[in-house]
Order: sequence, then structure tokens, then C-alpha cells
Amino acid sequence: MAEHLTPVHPLEAWRDRFAALNSDVLTAGHDVAVDLEPSVAALAVRVAPERAALAEVALGVSLPSSPLAWAPTLRGQAFHLGPDEWLVTDTAATSAAAWEAVARPAAAAVGTAVSDVSAQYAFLRLRGRDARELLSFGCALDLRPAAFGPRSCARTLLGQAGVLLVGHPDGEYQVVVRTSFAGYVAAWLLDAAVTYQPAAAI
Repeated sequence: MAEHLTPVHPLEAWRDRFAALNSDVLTAGHDVAVDLEPSVAALAVRVAPERAALAEVALGVSLPSSPLAWAPTLRGQAFHLGPDEWLVTDTAATSAAAWEAVARPAAAAVGTAVSDVSAQYAFLRLRGRDARELLSFGCALDLRPAAFGPRSCARTLLGQAGVLLVGHPDGEYQVVVRTSFAGYVAAWLLDAAVTYQPAAAI
């Protein structure tokens, strides 16, 4: 009988350290927390803008037309990364490979390329009133709500790692990072958050 492997979050080894950080920050009277988001199925979608509507039908999701914007889908998110590039996630897809296999023929018929990139990314969530300030320590984007709104997303650097930064209506942020750089980003966040921790916890 074949063994079934249980997927493990790329940053699972950091979970306890983030939990300790969240507790220490609250103790010090600040408000910022870093959480690991569950792994999701993800497809990279490439299609000419004029054929995006056809791709939406083939994929069964709505693709945001505004540059550097994202939109919720029925079971996930769709991020507009470039003129002909989107990233689409699905929290309910039990097998990204199966999802890709079903979507690819219909997408190809309308000139759309899709590929399974689920294993390439780790998703983190920053929340709390100090989350924006924490990110600003290592991100050159203007993160004020007027410049980076609740439906914005942008590729940028956090420290020395490339990430996709995503704004949310509740003032929270997602940080989407390639798994090969996930450990670096986790360490950077913990180091940057030292300023919010009580001296005894440092």
C-alpha cells in the first residue's frame, strides 16, 4: 500500500517562534502579530488581456482587470501581477495537480497557459495596528492606505527577499514569498519585531 504524505507548511518550524513573538508584543503594549496561513493550491495564469474574459470562463474564476490589484474568488484569491499574468489560489482544491489537469485543456483552448505553482509559495499574515510600521522597516513601498489600498498587491522587496505584498480591508497584510526565501523572511520579521518586544524577551 502506498504511503500518504501529509503536507507540511514551509514555515512550520517557525510556528512556535511566531506564537511567542505575538505574545511578547502584546505584553509590551504593542499590536502586531505574524501568523502562518494554511497552504493553498495555486495556479500561475498567463493570458493576453484581451482574452482574459475567455480565461475567466475556462477557469471558473474572476480575474481582476486593474493592475496590481487582487480580488476574492469563491474559494480563494486572484492576484493581478502584470499585464498578462495572474496568480489564482484555491483553499478547497484537494490536489493542485488535479485542478491544473482539469483547467489546462479548457484554458489552452482560449489561449491561456496555466501551471501548478502551489509548492513555490508560502503565505504569511501580518495583523495589528503596528503591522504597517513593521513592514516599512524593510519595504520601500508607500504603504499608507491612500497609496496602497485594501485591494492592492505588489511585488516588492522585504529586506533582501522578493515578496508579493497584499493589502486587506481590515488593515492586515499578506506576505507571499517563494519557499526558497521563506526562512529568510521569517527571520527578518522576527528580527524587525524586536523593537516591539519587552527587553526581557529579547
